Amino acid sequence: MVKFKFLEHTADIKFQAFGKSLEDVFKNSALAMFNAMYDGKVQEKEKLKFKVKGKDLEALMYNFLEELLFLLDTKDFFLSKIKVKINKDKKSLIAEVVGNHAEDYEIHIDVKAITYNEMFVKKIKDNWVSQVVLDV
Repeated sequence: MVKFKFLEHTADIKFQAFGKSLEDVFKNSALAMFNAMYDGKVQEKEKLKFKVKGKDLEALMYNFLEELLFLLDTKDFFLSKIKVKINKDKKSLIAEVVGNHAEDYEIHIDVKAITYNEMFVKKIKDNWVSQVVLDV
């Protein structure tokens, strides 16, 4: 199964991420966002853990990706690997991320923000799909 794909968008970056589970689609959405910025191998030198909440799956996805951008902006943290555990009510998650300092890599696109524009997180048949537009 493909983890994510980039779609045409006029000014920003749009992707869809896929997964057999809800956790997988969140994980692959994070990987897609960081892949849009840098598509090389990132060394696994630092580990962080965080928790986010959201009133629904789209808000949870938004807050999750926004927290990863916050870590990039404030701690210079660039993602390599991720584990996600979503609560049964689907309104909170805990993420364990592994990565390295962004200064060690040539980032070719600066993601300014996550948007709700065209965003969805839903189950289609037996798989989960998300769609996200990144403001660049």
